Amino acid sequence: MNSKNAFLFVLITIALDSTGLGIIIPSLPSLVADVSKISIEESAEVYGYIIGCYALMQFAFSPLIGALSDRYGRKPILLGSLFGLGIDYVFMFFAPSLVWLIVGRCLAGMFGASFTTATAYIADISSPEEKTKNFGMVGAAFGIGFIIGPALGGLLSDFGMRAPFLLAATLSLLNLIYGSLVLKESLPKENRRSFSWERANPVGAFFQLKRYKNFAWIFVVLFLLYFSAMAIQSTWNYYTVEKFKWTIKEVGISLTVVGVCIAIVQGALAGVISKRLGNVKTAYFSLIITITTMIAIGLATQSWMLYLFMIPYACSGLADPAIRAIMSNKTSDSEQGELQGIITSVLSIAEILGPPVMMAIFYFFSTKGYNKTPIYGMPFFVGSLGVFVALLLFYRIVRKPK
Repeated sequence: MNSKNAFLFVLITIALDSTGLGIIIPSLPSLVADVSKISIEESAEVYGYIIGCYALMQFAFSPLIGALSDRYGRKPILLGSLFGLGIDYVFMFFAPSLVWLIVGRCLAGMFGASFTTATAYIADISSPEEKTKNFGMVGAAFGIGFIIGPALGGLLSDFGMRAPFLLAATLSLLNLIYGSLVLKESLPKENRRSFSWERANPVGAFFQLKRYKNFAWIFVVLFLLYFSAMAIQSTWNYYTVEKFKWTIKEVGISLTVVGVCIAIVQGALAGVISKRLGNVKTAYFSLIITITTMIAIGLATQSWMLYLFMIPYACSGLADPAIRAIMSNKTSDSEQGELQGIITSVLSIAEILGPPVMMAIFYFFSTKGYNKTPIYGMPFFVGSLGVFVALLLFYRIVRKPK
C-alpha cells in the first residue's frame, strides 16, 4: 500500500469516526431524557456532563494511545481503537440506564483518542514540506464527517432514537475490516521507543513538556486558540437565538455552512497558503483573521452579517495544521505519537474548561444576568482577547534566537 493510499485510508477513518460521533448528536438528548425518565429540558444539565465525560477521557487517554503507538506501531493501535469504537456504539445501542450511557460515552472518549494515532501516522508518511497541507486535510476530513453525521442522525431518528448508534457501529467495524486488509505500518521498528508509564499518563505527559523546551510555549498557544474557539462553539446557538431570534433550523443551517467553509479552507487552501507563506506566516495570518472575525461576529447587527463573516472565520482553521507542522518537524520519528498525544490532551483541557467559562460569560452579560443593556457578543470579545494573547506568545516564540 503506497503512502497516498495510506493517507486516504487515514482520512476516511477520521471522517467515519467524526461521522459516527455526529450521527448520535440529534438523538442523544432524547436518549438521555428517556433513560433518565425526565423531560428534554431537564436533561440539558445531564447532557452537559455526558459531553464533558467524553472530553475528559480524551484528555486522560490521548498520551497513553500516543505512547502505545510509538512503542507498538500505528497500525495495531489505530485498528484497535476502531474496534473499540464499534463495540462501544453497540454497547450504547443497548444501554438500559443513564449510568451505562455515561460509561459508553467514557469508552467512546477513550477509543476516540485514536485521533492521536491518526495524526502521528500522517506525520510518519509526510515530508516536512507537506505536513501543513496534510494536517489541514485531517481537519477537513473531521469537519466533513461532522457535517454528514448530524444529517444522517436526524434522518435515522425516524427509525428510533437508538438507530443512529447501530449505523455508527456498522461504519466503524466496516472500516476496521478495510483497514486490516490494506493498511501497512508507518513506523519502522528501528524508530520505535520503549514504553514508559511515566510518560504515558496525562500528568506525566505534561512533565514531558521539558523534552520539547524549544517550543513548549506553543502548547500554550494551542490551548488559548482552542479555549477561545469555545466562544463560538459553545454559545452560537444561544447567541443567534437571543440576539437574532433564529429558529433551530436556522442555527443548524449556519453550523453546516461554517463546517463546510472550514473543511474547504483546511482541505484545499492549507497546503497552498503554507507553501506560499511558510508555516510561521500562515499561523500569523490565521490568528489575526480569527481575532478580527470574532470581534466582527460579536458586533454584528444583522443576521446576514454572520454569514458574511463566516467566510474569513473559516481561515481560523489554518493555525492548527501550521503549528502542528512546526512542532512535528522538530520532533524525532520515535516521539511523534507522544507529541500528538500531548497536543490532544491540551486541546481536550480547552474543550473541558472552555464551554462552562464561555457560557457563564454569556449568561452574565445577557438579559438574565446583566442589569444594563445586554452584550450578547461578550464571549466573542473575550475569545478574541485570548487569541490576541496567543498571537503575542507565538510572536515571542518565533522571534527568539534558536
